[in-house]
Order: sequence, then structure tokens, then C-alpha cells
Amino acid sequence: MTKTIVNLTLPILIEEIEFALNQYPHHPYQQAFANPDLRQELIAYVLSRVLSLYVVVDEEKQQRIDFQHMYHKPEQKKEREAYIHEGIHYLIDKYAEYVHHHIPAEINSESTPSNWFG
Repeated sequence: MTKTIVNLTLPILIEEIEFALNQYPHHPYQQAFANPDLRQELIAYVLSRVLSLYVVVDEEKQQRIDFQHMYHKPEQKKEREAYIHEGIHYLIDKYAEYVHHHIPAEINSESTPSNWFG
């Protein structure tokens, strides 16, 4: 049987990042982190700062790991959440020029004059 190392923190972190991003405005935060490269940078930012839990499992059993019921201390969750928010702000600032030039600002169509009448 082949064994593999599984990071137990990663799937939980991905869910927590998704939840955190949903708390932010669509523009520019959710739009910026819809970019897979920026999302990966956020994951790496947080993973490099928090305690990660690993296990060694048989490859066949890896598919059956229930990440939702893994034990994580409440203070670890708070720490991850703090680093997620810190990372979001850090990366938005770091890539401010990219965000400004590649993510169009949302326009409120109700307040935009129409050129429909000529």
C-alpha cells in the first residue's frame, strides 16, 4: 500500500477563505480573488503563518477523510481568520495596480445616464 502525506489544514483553510471573501464587497475583493493565481497567493500567505496539521494515510483512504470533523483548536481558527483578513488586505495593496487596471469598477446602472434617447 502506498502512503501519502495529507495536509488537514488546507481544505478547512480554503473554506474559511471562501467564507471570509463573501464578507467583502464584490468589487474589488471578490473579483480580485476570483483570479486563481491571487487566490493561491492568499492560501500560501496564510499557510506560511499558521500551524498546519498533517497525517500519513493510505492513498485509498485519502478520499474518505472527513475534514469537517477534524479537531482544530478554537484559537487556531481565530488565528487563521486573522491571517486570512491580513492576507486579503496585504495582497490587494501589493497588487493594487493590477486590481486597478484589470478589474473594472462596477457601475450602478440606476445612476448612469442613458444614451438610449440619443
